[in-house]
Amino acid sequence: MTFNDVVELIKSLSTDEKQEIQLLLKQYIREERREEISEHFKLSQIEQQKGELKFSSNINNLKNLIEE
Repeated sequence: MTFNDVVELIKSLSTDEKQEIQLLLKQYIREERREEISEHFKLSQIEQQKGELKFSSNINNLKNLIEE
């Protein structure tokens, strides 16, 4: 099934069914984002333990760190 097939199928649903799909998609996206944030947090903890994280309160230093 292609993306276009899915879109066409959704178009044929009732308004209530479309709203239910919308709610489900929002929930799925929220869950995926939480998982992504959690994974980044775990990776950051590992980097911190290895001493690889760099911190600064100086804006110019922060810009340089971003560019690295």
